[in-house]
Amino acid sequence: MDRRPLYNGVLYKHSDLTEQIIGAFYDVYSKLGYGFLEDIYGKAMVIELKKRGLVPDTEKPIEVYYESHLIGKYYADIIVNDLVILELKSVKTLVVEHEAQLLNYLKATPYEVGLLLNFGPKPETKRRSFDNSRKEWLAAKNNL
Repeated sequence: MDRRPLYNGVLYKHSDLTEQIIGAFYDVYSKLGYGFLEDIYGKAMVIELKKRGLVPDTEKPIEVYYESHLIGKYYADIIVNDLVILELKSVKTLVVEHEAQLLNYLKATPYEVGLLLNFGPKPETKRRSFDNSRKEWLAAKNNL
């Protein structure tokens, strides 16, 4: 039986990739457990993602746009295969502000899928998406 997540009979965007990333997350969590800083988990995730044949990027600047104007840059924790933003946390539990942070990254960038991964006392994952067709700044930029 196929266990891939379904939405109205259609696979989620990049679902095969996000499943591989979540598998890497649980492997790292099972080996390191809870209590390290996010940077330690990030380095372990890069190793685990590469072992799985994925391409993690930790140095890539992300440009943030408002309408069609570049307003700043930030560095995502990890971007996998230039498709999925990973936001890593090491907190007691995820809160709505963490999800809002990831959703804002998706709204302000050309990336459409993000994973929020918490290496807290209990491992937590949240998947968020924001389709590029809903990003007015991107449409304006592409029409220039």
